[in-house]
Amino acid sequence: MQILVRVFEVLFISSLVGVFPLSLAETTSPGVCSEADRAALLAFKAKIVKDTTGILSSWIGRDCCGGDWEGVQCNPAGRVTTLALQGPVKDSSMYMKGTLSSSLGSLPFLQVLVISGMKLITGPIPDSFSKLTGLTQLVLEDNSLQGNIPSGLGLLSHLQTLSLAGNHLKGPVPPSLGNLRNLGMINLGRNSLSGPIPASLKNLHLLQSFDLSFNSLSGFIPEFLGQFRNITFIDLSNNQLSAHLPISMFNLVSLSYLSLSHNLLTGTIPEQVGNLKSLTSLSLSSNKFIGHIPASISRLQNLWSLNLSRNGFSDPLPDVSNRGIPSLLSIDLSFNNLSLGTVPKWITDRQLSDVNLAGCKLRGSLPRFTRPDSLSSIDLSNNFLTGSISTFFTKMTSLQKVKLSNNLLKFDLSELKVPDGISSIDLHSNQVCGSLSSILNNRTSSFLEVIDVSNNLISGTIPEFSEGLNLKELNIGSNKIAGQIPSSISNLIELERLDVSRNLITGTIPMSLGRLANLHWLDLSINRLTGRIPTSLLGIKFMRHASFRANRLCGEIPQGRPFDIFPASAYAHNLCLCGKPMPPCRGKKQETSQ
Repeated sequence: MQILVRVFEVLFISSLVGVFPLSLAETTSPGVCSEADRAALLAFKAKIVKDTTGILSSWIGRDCCGGDWEGVQCNPAGRVTTLALQGPVKDSSMYMKGTLSSSLGSLPFLQVLVISGMKLITGPIPDSFSKLTGLTQLVLEDNSLQGNIPSGLGLLSHLQTLSLAGNHLKGPVPPSLGNLRNLGMINLGRNSLSGPIPASLKNLHLLQSFDLSFNSLSGFIPEFLGQFRNITFIDLSNNQLSAHLPISMFNLVSLSYLSLSHNLLTGTIPEQVGNLKSLTSLSLSSNKFIGHIPASISRLQNLWSLNLSRNGFSDPLPDVSNRGIPSLLSIDLSFNNLSLGTVPKWITDRQLSDVNLAGCKLRGSLPRFTRPDSLSSIDLSNNFLTGSISTFFTKMTSLQKVKLSNNLLKFDLSELKVPDGISSIDLHSNQVCGSLSSILNNRTSSFLEVIDVSNNLISGTIPEFSEGLNLKELNIGSNKIAGQIPSSISNLIELERLDVSRNLITGTIPMSLGRLANLHWLDLSINRLTGRIPTSLLGIKFMRHASFRANRLCGEIPQGRPFDIFPASAYAHNLCLCGKPMPPCRGKKQETSQ
């Protein structure tokens, strides 16, 4: 869903013709830069104590307008009009560390100020930014800025884009932002803002994109949202908003994306939802909605993503014809008060990519889909499905994730014929039997990252692991698996989570386990393991959870982080484990913590 949000934002910014893209691509030849502007830029550079992006290393020489100063652009008179410093959000090694200098408020001709994706720029947004009255774009996304949003930003009357998303800002949304009547996009998401959505924002009549998601905002969704006739994007998800949906919101005929998920909203979805004729994505998940899903939802001709999961919606589902919701690709009705029995034909007969019907009281055999080749993700967990699985995956050539956990499925693992491109299989808490070698062998796909077959009836031994596997999670706990943990476990170099607890596993913990540098969760508890905990495990620096409880282990616990800071319960009920956090080993004085 976050990828979807970013797509919408990119499309919106790209649509601001003549504002952002053209400002960054001026064709006029600038003059020699103003000495005052150059000094303001160098004062900013001085506040950045570390720059792994290398951008600021280009800021040398007298002329900041000659084109050599990366991210800086000027007008013909040599005054700085654009400062655009953008770091790669997904590359943690590329960042700037420091604070924002108030000197940037001394760039009177600045129109575009973008400092985003720098990760470690901290401190407040300087009050001096309120002097940048020519600013049309202010983007300070994905840094670590702190403090309140300055009310003085409400003085930037020409501002068309304001994004402060992905920081550590707190306090209220300043009512002064309602003065920004030219604003087309506002994004304050992914901060720690609190309080209500201020009534003054009703003045933002040109608003097209409105994102306050992932904060701690409270109160209700204001009626004035229905006045924003040009708005295409609204994301208020992951807050503490309550009360009913305002009816006015369903007048927004241009609205394309609406997410109100993870709030405290109550009441029903009004029939007027069918008026949102431009809607492509609707997410109301994880609220307190009740009643029936309105039949008018079938009139949403452009809707391709519908998520109503984790609410209190009840039967019956609307009777959707073959022509209803014709663009639908993804549906999630999981964990409501629905008792579907079987998957409705208007779902199984469509060309869908994602089907999520967890906790919908499905019964009987696994459903058959008319267009199995289009499915990429299926979640039918927490139901009462029975029978075998032998033909379920036939022709599901695009399937990547499947979750069938917490059902009554009864089959042998040898019947499991999954598509080559599958990345995640979750079958935990069923009645699955057979041997792990049926799914873990030299033919196992390198795409497979997650296997969870815990809490079943699987027996046999843990097979040898060949090179080239990219498993990140392997959970085989609570079965009847015997034998030893093979030393070839070290071939799972991508493994982050390993759970073999509650089985009949014997032998020693292989030293090769210490080569799994990415492991952060390890559970070997309630087995029959003997010997010592190998000191090689000290090489796993990212371990956050480990349990060796209830085995037959003996000897000193590896004395080093993180193993000596795990609670004693992680080592309890063994033969003779000793050393911090357990009692000292015989003849050895326990070191006191510094």
